[in-house]
Amino acid sequence: MKFGFIPAVALAMAVASPVLAQQVVDTSNVDKAMLSSEKTYHIATVVKVDGIAWFDRMRDGVKQFGDDTGSDTWMVGPSQADAAAQVQLIENLIAQGVDAIAVVPFSVEALEPVLKKARDRGIVVVSHEASNIKNVDYDIEAFDNLAYGAELMDHLAAQMGEKGQYVATVGSLTSKSQNEWIDGAIARQKEAYPEMSLATERLETYDDANTDYNKLKEALTAHPDIAGIVGGPMPTSAGAGRLIAESGLQGKLHFAGTGLPSVAGQYISQGDISYIQFWDPAVAGYAMNMIALAELKARDAGKEHADIGAGTNLGLQGYSDLKEADSADAKVLYGAGWVGVTKDNMDQYDF
Repeated sequence: MKFGFIPAVALAMAVASPVLAQQVVDTSNVDKAMLSSEKTYHIATVVKVDGIAWFDRMRDGVKQFGDDTGSDTWMVGPSQADAAAQVQLIENLIAQGVDAIAVVPFSVEALEPVLKKARDRGIVVVSHEASNIKNVDYDIEAFDNLAYGAELMDHLAAQMGEKGQYVATVGSLTSKSQNEWIDGAIARQKEAYPEMSLATERLETYDDANTDYNKLKEALTAHPDIAGIVGGPMPTSAGAGRLIAESGLQGKLHFAGTGLPSVAGQYISQGDISYIQFWDPAVAGYAMNMIALAELKARDAGKEHADIGAGTNLGLQGYSDLKEADSADAKVLYGAGWVGVTKDNMDQYDF
């Protein structure tokens, strides 16, 4: 049975030339026993949408994990953010008989039945950005989502002089983590910045920069007093930056949200936006695959589950002392992996 959809020539080159593999994830502090295995496992990572910078970066981490461990690892995702397309990809993986699936859901609710089916077939499932999920063995979050959103609001409020109207974007109204970021941002605003207010309901932008641009432009037309944007999905940084640049609103319309230097860098350099926040998706992809491998090895050793929980040190930046969420349906773990980027430190990040 063929796994990973890797052309034979490319696979041969990768095996013959391991020294050429790009090391994007720092594993110098990882316990090497966590990366060793006597068996080759087939681990697929399914993301919200393929072909955007965020998940291109995650693919680098997934590939490195395979290079580091000898596991057969690869990443797939729909060409557009679409829950039904994600379901079909997972159905295909179940049919192939993969050992584990790591997944970043577009819609948790839509994926629950197919993930239950995967687990019923003995497939290990690990998720990311899905803190309300049930049918997984583990969910690994980069950080406490409410705190992440509160940090974004603090930066947006500083730019806005702690007064005025703002809007908020999410990729999907069912994307749990992004909505929790916005929950945290709004709660922080209500607590600390009473002269600020949310102008509209959350804008659903489907993780697409053009949709962000268009919906933000519509919101600004309907509410011309809007002075701030808090962005959940990464593409909002590009959509908002483009809108501010094209509309001549630099210094009048402000942004704080998830972004990557490779996507938002031109707008930061030009002064259209001044702050983005993110975690490294390559490290998140690596962490999901690490946990999946640990669970597979534990099962093969006759254990019910891997010894992963509160206090676990994966040895990865931001994941050295995992916390465990209370009252979760699944084992939800989170680290402390976000960074903030401005014009002053943007050159430290090459993705």
